[in-house]
Amino acid sequence: MYGANPKEKHPMKGFPQICFIQNTVLNPNIVIGDYTYYDDPEDSENFERNVLYHFPFVGDRLIIGKFCALARGVKFIMNGANHKLDGFSTYPFQIFGNGWEKVSALTEALPHKGDTVIGNDVWIGYEAVIMPGVTVRDGAIIAAKSVVVSDIPPYTIFGGNPARCIRQRFNDEVVRLLLDLAWWDWDMDKITRNLEKIVAADIQALVDCE
Repeated sequence: MYGANPKEKHPMKGFPQICFIQNTVLNPNIVIGDYTYYDDPEDSENFERNVLYHFPFVGDRLIIGKFCALARGVKFIMNGANHKLDGFSTYPFQIFGNGWEKVSALTEALPHKGDTVIGNDVWIGYEAVIMPGVTVRDGAIIAAKSVVVSDIPPYTIFGGNPARCIRQRFNDEVVRLLLDLAWWDWDMDKITRNLEKIVAADIQALVDCE
């Protein structure tokens, strides 16, 4: 087999800071693609601690594609963090009981923005925060300490709080071709044969890959 084994927790021998986290995540509502890694010297296997307010009764999913690079301290805020907004107070009285449960909010009445979806070949920088229901499309880059509150198009760089587009990485035609090629879905032999073209910026060479 060429390249790293996606079924190894720590593919870099003697360097446990890097973890292929699909091998450590146990929550069925967190789906991680092959080769996606989390980089953290403080227990890289425990990526799930960074997925916050992810309560089973809410049912939302965090889906992360293949070949993503997740830096230390990345946080995913899930829909369980939401409070009702349509009344005068957003305080969750009902969770404390003792007579306050009379204003229990129905689950379906709470704000729910859907699944959080991260595409393939996405790089998320140090301590970035991804808010509920956001979609980050293939090839995007999120700068360190950014707060992502809305969807991010493919092959764009976003940064800041709230995160805004800094620039598109390639022109529209190149982006279209990259999405059509979806190199991350190639078999590993083909990826390995064409690594130089995948990490370069000659789109025609990548289109011509065999």
